[in-house]
Amino acid sequence: MSAELLEYLARGLVDEPDAVRVERFERDDGVVLLRLHVAPDDVGKVIGRQGRLVRSLRTVVRAASTRTRERVAVEIAESE
Repeated sequence: MSAELLEYLARGLVDEPDAVRVERFERDDGVVLLRLHVAPDDVGKVIGRQGRLVRSLRTVVRAASTRTRERVAVEIAESE
């Protein structure tokens, strides 16, 4: 659910919504890593000024993941 939420929110922020995808990884420490891929021109739009937007995305996704009792980390990756 967290991955779908992150993808939905990111698609609303970028100019190329078709380039948005989320990969989900389970780390050894039990944290679920969500890697958000966006087009190179949209990286700045997802990060926002001084990182405020990505911080907000992380907060919303983390809050949504409390229902499933998962610990979630979000990272931004640039798609080729």
